[in-house]
Amino acid sequence: MTMTCTATVLIDDTRTRVTRFDFAPGQQTGWHVHDHDYVITAITDCHMHLEEPGGQTRETVVPAGTAYARAQGVEHNVINAGDVPMSFVEVELK
Repeated sequence: MTMTCTATVLIDDTRTRVTRFDFAPGQQTGWHVHDHDYVITAITDCHMHLEEPGGQTRETVVPAGTAYARAQGVEHNVINAGDVPMSFVEVELK
């Protein structure tokens, strides 16, 4: 059984959508394609296992308080690969 993380929309207006994602260990976003450019800011240390198109996977750690940006069109499934909860905020630029 797939466990999906909790996504809480904080702002959704004409220019941005801000969503907080909270994951228990092993929870995931499910496969998705980003329709907009976006910025992620880690609230906790985020130990991510990323499933990518073509069967590729990779591991990454995003330290609490850091951020990264990605362009529209990214496709993946994000899984909490750590043994503690992880949280981040995503800001989509419409």
